[in-house]
Amino acid sequence: MPSRETRSDFLRLRTLILLRWAAIAGQIIAIVMAWTWYDIQLPLGLCYLVVGASVIANLVSASVFPQNTRLTERQVFLTLLFDLAQLAALLFLTGGLTNPFALLILAPVTISATALEGRATLVLGGMAISFVTILALFSLPMTLHDGSTFAVPQLFGFGFWLSIVIGIVFLGIYAHRVAGEIHSMQDALLATQMALAREQKLTDLGGVVAAAAHELGTPLATIKLVSSELMDELDDEPDLHADAQLIRDQADRCRDILRSMGRIGKDDKHLRQAPLSTVIREAAEPHVNRGKQVHFDLLPPEGDAAREPIILRQPEVIHGLRNLIQNAVDFAQHQVWVEGEWGRDQVLIRIVDDGAGYPSHVIGRIGDPFMRSRKAPAQRPEYEGMGLGLFIAKTLLERTGAELTFANGTVSPPTTENQVERCGAIVEVIWPMARIEAPRGALGENDLNT
Repeated sequence: MPSRETRSDFLRLRTLILLRWAAIAGQIIAIVMAWTWYDIQLPLGLCYLVVGASVIANLVSASVFPQNTRLTERQVFLTLLFDLAQLAALLFLTGGLTNPFALLILAPVTISATALEGRATLVLGGMAISFVTILALFSLPMTLHDGSTFAVPQLFGFGFWLSIVIGIVFLGIYAHRVAGEIHSMQDALLATQMALAREQKLTDLGGVVAAAAHELGTPLATIKLVSSELMDELDDEPDLHADAQLIRDQADRCRDILRSMGRIGKDDKHLRQAPLSTVIREAAEPHVNRGKQVHFDLLPPEGDAAREPIILRQPEVIHGLRNLIQNAVDFAQHQVWVEGEWGRDQVLIRIVDDGAGYPSHVIGRIGDPFMRSRKAPAQRPEYEGMGLGLFIAKTLLERTGAELTFANGTVSPPTTENQVERCGAIVEVIWPMARIEAPRGALGENDLNT
């Protein structure tokens, strides 16, 4: 899980000011009602002094800082600590734990658990438990209208103290865990969106380069033709002949560079779809020369149509498969197998490596954000990731209608000349044919004139 040190930067000062004004209003109403309606004798001067401290703190905060100020971790912690101390002081003056509003001491701890890191919440929770314990032992009693002191049975007082302490611990842990899951998912989804945007930009860039290569083809061909004619005319002048040859060679080099940069293709509707094998090889291309053998197999089921399906060449599919193949290559010992199968109703891609596989205790959580699902092998001790690769792959592929399964085991290979046991991590990606197959028929006009 990522550090939460900057997470409180999302908490605005305006939010805490509004919450404090609500608390101040509630405290004043409670004091007035207790004094006038129930005729409870309270030290009004001290009570209003404690409430006034909150009023002054709010006015100072609102006047010194803009309301849209984003608070740092330290500022949020100090603000909540002040609110906790102010509430404890007011409870001390109004009966301690015999005051039913003592339950509100849970509020600062809960806010801390959702906005701050665990250490700050632990300190604040410890302070809250300390205040509650002090209030259970020492406080100014509430005096009723007849002069009697309001008190509760000792067993009830102990139970109320224990319930508040348990509430602080339970709500703190619960809120902290839930907030952590929410923030982790938000961070991971942001990383997924960035990865998809990057893939889309690369595809768009390929289209721009391909269009440029097409437009520059005629000028480069003209330069090459003219330079070749100059070479024929300058056979008796070696220096000028060499210059003309250099011009022709550089024109060829420009053509080759543009061709290689634009191999993804222009925005041609033909290139928005491709055979299954082409998409698989394009996704695996960056990882086929990384010291591991990557095998590609197409396995049409027996009795089904033998024609290889033409599928949609979506950035989500390519980037998702690329992440899965990268993970397999990272942890394979020597070999990785990428298989493509299809039938009348579905398309399946299976990625298998000969590594150690997924640890058994995390295999049910594979695909969760910020979870490293596999340990680095001995030959790659420097490997360190954020645990987002499989999450991004899973999220992107599921957006296209795919269903992913992760497993360990042995997969029998197809009948080939070299029978090699395929064991280790297994990832299967299955699409309904209707979700992945490219539409048949006329493609329409291209977006670029070519």
